[in-house]
Amino acid sequence: MNTEVITPSLAFTDLGLVDPILRAISDAGYTTPTPIQAKAIPQVLSGGDLLAGAQTGTGKTAGFTLPLLHMLTSNPPKHPSASGKSLPRCLILTPTRELAAQVEESVKTYGKYLALKSMVIFGGVSINPQIRSLAKPLDIIVATPGRLLDHASQKTVDLSGIEILVLDEADRMLDMGFIRDIKKILAMLPKQRQNLLFSATFSDEIKQLSDGLLNNPAFVEVARRNTSSELVEQTVHLVRQAHKRDLVSYLIKKNDWKQVLIFTRTKHGANRLADKLIKDGIPAMAIHGNKSQNARTKALADFKDGSIPVLVATDIAARGLDIDQLPQVVNFELPNVPEDYVHRIGRTGRAGSSGSAISLVDEEETKFLKDIEKLIKRDIPKVKVEGFEPPTKIEPEPPRLFRGQQPNRGQAGIKPAGQGQNKNTSQARNQRTDGLPNTQRNEQKTTNSSNNRPSNNRNGAQPNGQKAQENRPRGNSPTGNAQSNSKQNLSEAARHQAQPQQPLFVPKSPNRHSGNRGR
Repeated sequence: MNTEVITPSLAFTDLGLVDPILRAISDAGYTTPTPIQAKAIPQVLSGGDLLAGAQTGTGKTAGFTLPLLHMLTSNPPKHPSASGKSLPRCLILTPTRELAAQVEESVKTYGKYLALKSMVIFGGVSINPQIRSLAKPLDIIVATPGRLLDHASQKTVDLSGIEILVLDEADRMLDMGFIRDIKKILAMLPKQRQNLLFSATFSDEIKQLSDGLLNNPAFVEVARRNTSSELVEQTVHLVRQAHKRDLVSYLIKKNDWKQVLIFTRTKHGANRLADKLIKDGIPAMAIHGNKSQNARTKALADFKDGSIPVLVATDIAARGLDIDQLPQVVNFELPNVPEDYVHRIGRTGRAGSSGSAISLVDEEETKFLKDIEKLIKRDIPKVKVEGFEPPTKIEPEPPRLFRGQQPNRGQAGIKPAGQGQNKNTSQARNQRTDGLPNTQRNEQKTTNSSNNRPSNNRNGAQPNGQKAQENRPRGNSPTGNAQSNSKQNLSEAARHQAQPQQPLFVPKSPNRHSGNRGR
């Protein structure tokens, strides 16, 4: 692998680009290339493969857009179609819809004085307009892998004429699980082509991918891997999770932020934060994967033109937002992948402009913070916000009791159920049953158990065996007299409890009060 070191003190006119491209660059207000552009553009123009790494916001998109426009307009097609039909000559793959739209916009901006045609392909929108555009002459396709494979399966796109392949944000595509889709797409391309791999971060996995994709590539890198921009002022506010939404609203109003991008970890969290800000009188919108592409596009456009001061986004937008001079980024929650932090705060401090990034960190996120500081090799200052400081000593919450669980003895002066307050009740129960014969005492125990159950008599009989008592023969048998005398010595409550009762779900004795029923 070749390592090229080029002094960035160059002008665009020194890079050998054709005049129409230089005019478009001048119209955009650029005169001097960024370090990644000064290093990458000559390598791409030489025709060889390239592995390029630069932190977010350094102008790497123009680092491959400008030279490929020059090459496509200066050279005839290398793989002409046998039918004479014009085929796409350049394919740029990106991980997200937003990034695809941004790259295609750059292609149109720098190629507006050229006769080249380009289009963007991504999911979330109707495929039919894309099919009609693909049927027309086309030079450059900017696409996400999934939708491109949809077109390939329907045979609405022909990739046999591709001369230049660009993988933008390649590490993100690996993180999102696109490696299989990328391999399927590579199998559709001509073997003889120029490959450019650009990434904001440089992981070992990316270098492994480059070993199988690139042929003796040049290697350029403008900063050590996975570092944050020095132009971004980074700050951490330690705050409890439950207070974060209030703190965000407070910071926006106090600092009078006119344009702030807030990152959340979940889609639900993005919606809740946007709703909270709207209730507090702060216009805000959320974008994430559950939003339709039209809604995401409109929200991004309103945020760019200043109609909406606050945009709440998940990490799906971290790689696709290219906003000139975005002043403020807020991490509502820290990402659990440290590299994502670099991409988030890279939305500000772009192209030489300064910016600020604030992270709200709960106690449970301190591990993520340590991982981030280890990755970027610097400590992030911790700043307290009056009224939102976390407690120095966190009081443990009382243990939650499950259904039916009793608190421990002596806990907060609470006595377990059945202790103390049932002492007199227990004595009364013993008094009611002490004068009963053994058989009736056993019936009494069964009755007490059955009284706690709902009645399930099929014939609508009254509970506690009252109907059976009313239908009992009233003859003056010796047994009846003895029971009558015994009941007279008991209290009214004891006499009621002493009545024989039929427990629920217990088979009735065939010899007691059953008559000839069932025989």
